[in-house]
Amino acid sequence: MGRVSEVVGRIVAIDTRRSTRLVAVDGPGGAGKTVLAAEVAGALRAIGRRAETVHFDDFFLPSAQRSVTGGPAKPIGGDFDWRRLRDEVLVPLREEQPARYSRYDWHLDALVDVREVLPGATVLVEGIYTSRRELAPLYDLRIWVECPRHLRLSRGLERDGEASRARWELDWMPEENRYVAEHRPRERADLVVGGAPD
Repeated sequence: MGRVSEVVGRIVAIDTRRSTRLVAVDGPGGAGKTVLAAEVAGALRAIGRRAETVHFDDFFLPSAQRSVTGGPAKPIGGDFDWRRLRDEVLVPLREEQPARYSRYDWHLDALVDVREVLPGATVLVEGIYTSRRELAPLYDLRIWVECPRHLRLSRGLERDGEASRARWELDWMPEENRYVAEHRPRERADLVVGGAPD
């Protein structure tokens, strides 16, 4: 069984009276979370089920709101607004209400337009820190995407350019390591999958 079929099978088997299923697709940067979420959403639609994807990158904080502190003093996942994800997406959808949130625009460094996600779908919430301990209980299924460091870095540099290497190696990756060590998302996951496509 391929990883997409395995994830779809687990989603279909979720025992809930709610019409909305919330799925965290967590894992370090460059692990393949976005690709996996897209493949799973496509597979769900192919069997007649509604599927939506929420990208945690849309909850990146504008620079004026980000912590200037780096290293161990920086809050884990402190560049992302996990409280806004909780309040505007996860809690409303668990209550079978529409989710409405503004999307972070990486070029404008600002929140733009409002996206609405209606209940009654499988909602895949993908991104590093999405199953942090404060959010984990809100999901019906927690997935961890595992991938070797060298491949993650290679993918990140291919996407963001060689000029981003210092940010990846000195900021993002060490912070993700702290997250894994302190929040233990891999151990909390209901399913661990590889980050290479089927």
